[in-house]
Amino acid sequence: MWLCQTFVSFLALILSVFLHSGALALQDVTNDLFGSEKMGKVAAFGDFNSDKQTDIFIIREDSELVIFLADLKAPYFKPKVRVKKDVFPSDISVISSVVPGDYDGDSQMDVLLTGHSKASDLLNTNVFVFWGDNQTLDQSGRMDLNRTFKDQPLVMDFNGDMIPDIFGVVEDSTEVCFLRNRKLRCDKALGSSTKLRVPHSNAFIDLNRDFTADLFLSLQSGSEFEFETWINADGNFTKGQTLKAPDGVTKVGQSAFVDFDGDGFQDHLLPVCMDDACAKSAVYLSKPGLAEWLPVLTDFQRKDSLWGFVPPPAGSTDEFHPPITLHLGDYNLDGFPDALVILQNTSYRDQQQAFLLENIPCNNASCREAGRMFRVLWDQPDLNVIPKATVATFFDIYEDGILDMIVLSQTKDKKDLTVHALKNNFEADAYFVKVIVLSGLCSTDCPDKVKPYGVNQPGPYVMYTTVDSNGYLKNASAGQLSQSAHLSLQLPYTVLGLGRSANFLDHLFVGIPKPSGGKDVRKQEWTAIIPNSQLIVIPYPNNDPRSWSAKLYLTPSNIVLLTAIALIGVCVFILVIIGILHWQEKKADDREKRQEAHRFHFDAM
Repeated sequence: MWLCQTFVSFLALILSVFLHSGALALQDVTNDLFGSEKMGKVAAFGDFNSDKQTDIFIIREDSELVIFLADLKAPYFKPKVRVKKDVFPSDISVISSVVPGDYDGDSQMDVLLTGHSKASDLLNTNVFVFWGDNQTLDQSGRMDLNRTFKDQPLVMDFNGDMIPDIFGVVEDSTEVCFLRNRKLRCDKALGSSTKLRVPHSNAFIDLNRDFTADLFLSLQSGSEFEFETWINADGNFTKGQTLKAPDGVTKVGQSAFVDFDGDGFQDHLLPVCMDDACAKSAVYLSKPGLAEWLPVLTDFQRKDSLWGFVPPPAGSTDEFHPPITLHLGDYNLDGFPDALVILQNTSYRDQQQAFLLENIPCNNASCREAGRMFRVLWDQPDLNVIPKATVATFFDIYEDGILDMIVLSQTKDKKDLTVHALKNNFEADAYFVKVIVLSGLCSTDCPDKVKPYGVNQPGPYVMYTTVDSNGYLKNASAGQLSQSAHLSLQLPYTVLGLGRSANFLDHLFVGIPKPSGGKDVRKQEWTAIIPNSQLIVIPYPNNDPRSWSAKLYLTPSNIVLLTAIALIGVCVFILVIIGILHWQEKKADDREKRQEAHRFHFDAM
């Protein structure tokens, strides 16, 4: 009995060690994912072949598109679709961005590309689309928009028909182009002349929590940086608040939107530099309805060295220099989004690395009003060993709800970037819910029997409410594919962390954009959602939320697996003890029978 209790205690100790090891540990899995094909610029994510596995779109040498499809055998991402330069427009020499989506409404994934005659010519951007054709691309039927955009356009659902549209500046006015049924129509938009910043960080995101995506514009007039919100109240965009950048800012990075403090509202994060060299950098937060900026990261001191953002070059250059960008994701599933960012040593400019910014409770007076802040995690060996990092983003490599990392780095002897994949071995057993919202243009009766699971859809908004382990109300929200330009690298799904609370989600809300003139909010609610599950929401038909369906796929938690291992171990141990006792009892019975056979029977005399 004592031995059995000791064994059970040992298993419980192992189980507790597993459950409480919550530190970030990264593992380089680049070769497992890409093999020898780990070169190029990761440009977008999407389920191209509708197998519920996210694929990767990579630009090679700025003039070739390669689609890496997810596979069950190593290497887990294989180059299956190639679009070479000779099928691009003749005046395009550089491909600058890739935006997958269903642009003609046939529930198949098309691919939009933007390009330039030269790398630095952002003011003359051409846009063209290759149509999806039964899980591949029709490379002979390219559609050119015949518009020259100033900067890369924003892909959004301008008219609420659940088909992505293209919004941008042509000449001196904003335009939106529609491609439904493969027929091009471009209209003037917003009814005002707007001078967008180049590079811009425009977004299609719900800014007032009415579950309808609004429009956010980043502007620049001279040296003044401003931001405009256009609220979608009735299917039409109405100009709302205008906000200036924080005082003393000389360089502004890409705006990012996330529920930073877990109140259900989307907050505006802005990385900035206070000088031209970015020797003094900061991240500011703007909350909805507030006309002030709150600092959430100002400390970039690493022991004896000072770090900061990487400023874009003043003139043209052959090297790849993306704008200052925060790529957001909840790496530890605590319900508060973190960020990946590229920093450089202000004393040794060649020292440039990717770092993780962890979202933690505020611990100083400067961020008290925000309630939370970022902290730079300086010592992450697998991140630190990647030299000359240029882009770092989150990606769920193994489709298990835990966000891993992809980092791009420059090499001196190669023109292409090098791709690094880092697995997040997070073992604190926190919980999550993963949601992807489809277009809902069809359900089971799609044209050509197409499965609609792979189509990227901009604009849906997701929010949950639940009760944590302490009994407090907890919620969080996220927009799906709110930005598309300048390697925003947003995922076609949202992963919302739940912390260590294993409770069912009390409510999960999903909303989609309104059509033009629409008065009613198109929103649906699901209750009692199981944690660690992936939810595929099909809003079909779009105008009848009560008929929307959701397919739930459960991802077992580590605690379930560990508990099963412990239970099996205990059962095996008990069976061994029972076997030993049975064997001993049988030996005793045989011994007693032999003694009985040799005993002298006096009764027989």
